[in-house]
Amino acid sequence: MVKTEKKRVRFVDTTLRDAHQSLWATRMRTKDILGILEAVDDAGFYAIECWGGATFDVCMRFLREDPWERLRQIKAVCKKTPLQMLLRGQNCLGYKHYPDDVLERCVAKMCENGMDIFRCFDALNDVRNLEAAIKAVKKYGGHAQGTICYTVSPVHTAANFVKFAKEQVDLGIDSLAIKDMAGILTPAAARELVGALKKALPDLPIEVHSHMTSGMAPAMYMAAVEAGAGAIDCAVATLSGFSSQPAHGTMKAILEGLGYETGVKVDRITEIDEYFKKLKPQRALQANANAEVVDVQVLIHHIPGGMISNTRSQLAQQGALDKLPEVLEELPRVRKDMGYPPLVTPTSQIMGVQAVLNVLTGKRYETVTNETRQYVAGYYGRSPAPVDPKLEKQILGKEKKITCRPADLLEPGLAKAAKELDPKLVQSEEDILSYCMFPAVALDFFKWRAKPEGERDPIPADGELTIAKAAEQAKQAKEAPKPAPLSADDAKFAVIGKQFVALFGSLGGNLKVDASALAAAPAAEAPAQEAAPAPAAAPKKTLNATLTGTFYRADAPGKANMAEEGAAVKAGQPVCVLEAMKLFNPVKATEDCKIVRFLVKPGETVQKGEPLAEIE
Repeated sequence: MVKTEKKRVRFVDTTLRDAHQSLWATRMRTKDILGILEAVDDAGFYAIECWGGATFDVCMRFLREDPWERLRQIKAVCKKTPLQMLLRGQNCLGYKHYPDDVLERCVAKMCENGMDIFRCFDALNDVRNLEAAIKAVKKYGGHAQGTICYTVSPVHTAANFVKFAKEQVDLGIDSLAIKDMAGILTPAAARELVGALKKALPDLPIEVHSHMTSGMAPAMYMAAVEAGAGAIDCAVATLSGFSSQPAHGTMKAILEGLGYETGVKVDRITEIDEYFKKLKPQRALQANANAEVVDVQVLIHHIPGGMISNTRSQLAQQGALDKLPEVLEELPRVRKDMGYPPLVTPTSQIMGVQAVLNVLTGKRYETVTNETRQYVAGYYGRSPAPVDPKLEKQILGKEKKITCRPADLLEPGLAKAAKELDPKLVQSEEDILSYCMFPAVALDFFKWRAKPEGERDPIPADGELTIAKAAEQAKQAKEAPKPAPLSADDAKFAVIGKQFVALFGSLGGNLKVDASALAAAPAAEAPAQEAAPAPAAAPKKTLNATLTGTFYRADAPGKANMAEEGAAVKAGQPVCVLEAMKLFNPVKATEDCKIVRFLVKPGETVQKGEPLAEIE
């Protein structure tokens, strides 16, 4: 009897990148990774996805870590398994297009520091935005994996996806990933799409990536494998499910039961799972604690896994978590208006933030981010379908859309960035590249890093309570003693203080009150009951923060301020920006006015409603 050889299905582990991006808002530390990395390297995975995506930004912005050093440390341990990353095409590791010289040098240093496999994608499936990235990966010896960003719309058909795959094959890709960011690819659609791809491109290896948000991913993976896919993306059990990937153990049992071979070691994935189970209380997001295990609404709003946890976190920071249902209803409308872009970075942020702004302001497109304007103008690439003509005219006015490859309009950026940086802050060429992609974030990190260890500010809070922190704060609040009733003197001072705040509170909290001086001042005689009250001073006018975020007077380092103190501005004119939800959001004058003075320094965090500038 002839023994038939089992078909092999390869597993790519996403625990160290996409899984914690989807569930923990990307808050896994390098020390968390290194503590279990030897077991991950020995688990029998085809590749370890451990870098790229949001990890680069978050490392510097929130964790005060050098992402390049993280890559080097991971490579020093992983001797058996190739490393894989997510590369956003011309967006590299950021949220906008970067010049070709920046992109190529980034890829060169990524290869040099240990990266093996590059999953290159473009949010709009515009092949022009993949040309430079794929060319650079091939030039420096990496494995170039092309990507189809899967979504559902009248213009996203299997035939069009095959056409896009062929365009990437012409660029020289080594394999292809079907990226189902939101978990909306059905088993039937997967069978049709993989089947069509294998028929058109029989020698091209196909990997399938999905999320468990809708609950369909395991069944979809089975259908894709049966149609010819050779690899799937999975995560360790503790970091699987919800908006993350299916679990290794689950897919191993399903596929091996059908006669496939996986090569994944049970003892190792069990060890890895136990490790992260102990770590979970320190890293898991409180905002996800009450999230539904399966969200069938994703089949309507199409929000990808990484965006689900971040949307909750962002709304919580704005004090508007109760608005989440409205945002989820608004998002499909925004996506239709914008020509059905797939929701993946950066379009997921652009569409998501615009939906949030539409809901928070109560008027659709009254506030439009710089990124939304650039998207409509074509600076991110071709929209899959035309943008709504009336909306396009409203947003662009007389500005014309571009039709060329967006990166062709960009000047080289490396030399300029090197000149802008203080040499004392630069430790390596990689620092210059970090600054090219995230100028404000990188500069802030470099300054923090340059201080003696004892003088550094504490690592910024995650912007989201972990389960452990939330439980501790709730306990402290419950056990806190109730304040004693105010004495007669204290009550008198409280009244004076309230009157003071009523008169001068619009100064933005910059004026300090000396309580002892006020208490020592002679008490005023109480006016007769029938006497008319003294006229109150007219409150000063202010321009207030529309969102919680980081205040800047320009939308990038080195650029001119949007408005200067003493300048006259027209209603609707941008005065400053708030960096929130990964995007720069302009704050516009609500009326014709003069900017008397700014009340906040660049780089300071402000709360929604906080005065930013005094106006008249």
